[in-house]
Amino acid sequence: MQKIQVNDSPKPVGHYSQAIVSNGLLFTSGILPIKIKTAEKLPIESSIEEQIEVVFENLKQILNEVSLTPSQVVKTTIYITDGEAWSIVNQAFADFFGEHRPARSIIPVSALHFGYKIELEAIAEM
Repeated sequence: MQKIQVNDSPKPVGHYSQAIVSNGLLFTSGILPIKIKTAEKLPIESSIEEQIEVVFENLKQILNEVSLTPSQVVKTTIYITDGEAWSIVNQAFADFFGEHRPARSIIPVSALHFGYKIELEAIAEM
């Protein structure tokens, strides 16, 4: 098992790793719209589109850290606070993944940490 920390990024404040590689798979922790390199938090009022853009950029940086690409993501779980945003999330996925279609769950929840609108977890194949 290998702990993954994006180069030059602040270490997580809590007791977790940004990601773990185990048995040929990469597992991310929940990715919030907090810029991974600077720990800059997007304003709570920012749109779901702005938040998901940062979340996907963070995912890309984690994947890059172990020389992976979005096409190697096999499963995602997305938590959203507004079920009405499903189509926005779906379009953002199409834009980010292109023709690749990983397995996916979108789970509406009542609240997320720091009041954000979206959180993403991913599993990728090495």
